[in-house]
Amino acid sequence: MEITTNPPCNIATLNPYIPTGSSPWSSQKIKHIYRRLAYGANLDTVDEGLLFTPETLIDTIVDTAAGLAQTPAPPWGYFALSNFTSFEIENPNFINEWALQTANDTIQDGLRGRLTMFWMNHFVTKLETYNYSPYMFQYYNLMQTYSLGNFKEFVRAIGTNSTMLIFLNGFENTNNNPNENYARELFELFTLGENNNYTQQDILEASRALTGYNHWDEPGAQIHFDDSTWDENPKTIFGSEEIYTYDELIDTLFELRETEIAQFICTKLYKFFVSNEYDVITQQDIINPLAQTLVNANFEMIPMLKQLFKSDHFFDEHAIGVIIKSPYDTIFTYINESNFYYDDSMMGGIKHFAGIIGQRLYDPPDVSGWQRDEAWINSSTLTGRWQIMKFLHNHLYGEGLQGSFIDLARALSSDSNDPYVITRAIVDFFMSKELFTASDYDIATTILKWEVPQNYYDEGFWNLDWEYAPYQVYLLLIHMTKMPEFQLK
Repeated sequence: MEITTNPPCNIATLNPYIPTGSSPWSSQKIKHIYRRLAYGANLDTVDEGLLFTPETLIDTIVDTAAGLAQTPAPPWGYFALSNFTSFEIENPNFINEWALQTANDTIQDGLRGRLTMFWMNHFVTKLETYNYSPYMFQYYNLMQTYSLGNFKEFVRAIGTNSTMLIFLNGFENTNNNPNENYARELFELFTLGENNNYTQQDILEASRALTGYNHWDEPGAQIHFDDSTWDENPKTIFGSEEIYTYDELIDTLFELRETEIAQFICTKLYKFFVSNEYDVITQQDIINPLAQTLVNANFEMIPMLKQLFKSDHFFDEHAIGVIIKSPYDTIFTYINESNFYYDDSMMGGIKHFAGIIGQRLYDPPDVSGWQRDEAWINSSTLTGRWQIMKFLHNHLYGEGLQGSFIDLARALSSDSNDPYVITRAIVDFFMSKELFTASDYDIATTILKWEVPQNYYDEGFWNLDWEYAPYQVYLLLIHMTKMPEFQLK
């Protein structure tokens, strides 16, 4: 998107957020943290967050994510083609297995899961292109490993990853037949941004430096470097003439274009974590200082991320409830916040339906990835979101787990028997902000009351132990998940 010249709504600074009477440390802010930095948090976790200072809670979330071990490799994670017993049967099974593992990691791994998904949409590959389970795992492992690491080393590692070498034709890039595809995306999508201080000639020369990764010991094994296909002649990149090995190219890129790279990636992270809308003032006062922090840390990302997450700007009222959830955001955040049960069977269904409405794991629409925010919503996908949420609730009902609806209502409303109090407690917990009008709450309360005679409520006969109470809460939850406000975080 283009930067606008309109005055920003969020004019808060990068100064650390310190609670005040007008901007208190609250459950709303803690839910905001977990909805942006993870995939939501249940009531107990939100309440626990109130015991921390904002700074300590952010440090805990980031440091915990950075300390997580990578998901262990499956037995087939580094197979070559000859290791398969029956490739046509095993490969699709392994692909499904790892997609399920990825979904389970994502919902459980907090900020590491959130950032792993972000990087999969930055360093994009498409499963339908390479269709090979070991490369699928190896790519994911790299996304996890560097998710909160050093961005420069991340860029260095992704360029020699077998999955990327297949997807963007690096495997075909030789000294006799240069292929500029990866060099173009390295500049345009991965580090600098479109038309940002590089030329077509820089792309052509960089493609020659990227040659040599064209060999494997056998089909399906990891691709490695062989200098017999590397272009050993001098290349001129950004006006600097060198022989340029692969590593020297990456070093030169980050040496001569560090500001452009840092601003590009910080802009993308800002849009992901704070708001898809930004202007020249935001660029000047927020994004550029974050970029300088990234440069000062030699492209270690944690200092920059902590600076953003701890800031007044991140916690500002205008930063809350302004991003449209992705399909996985919608489902995973709801499951984590409700504390509802899920298993691999349910996750398989969720994964399937999320793909139908626009977010198929490992298969973004093209090399530029999902464009997010408003791109997630149209008349078809919105209806699909409602259907997914109904599938989730119906599955719980069908498995005899409707008692979890009552558990949720009791916990959020302190076991009230007032349908308005219950409705408001449930709706407010799952929304970033209060509903727009009082009548919206009245309509939702009417949904909860269902067909129970009014005098049962007036005289205090009805409570959450009522025989049909699980169904009533079910109706409210279905209604709530169709609200426009539910689609925002």
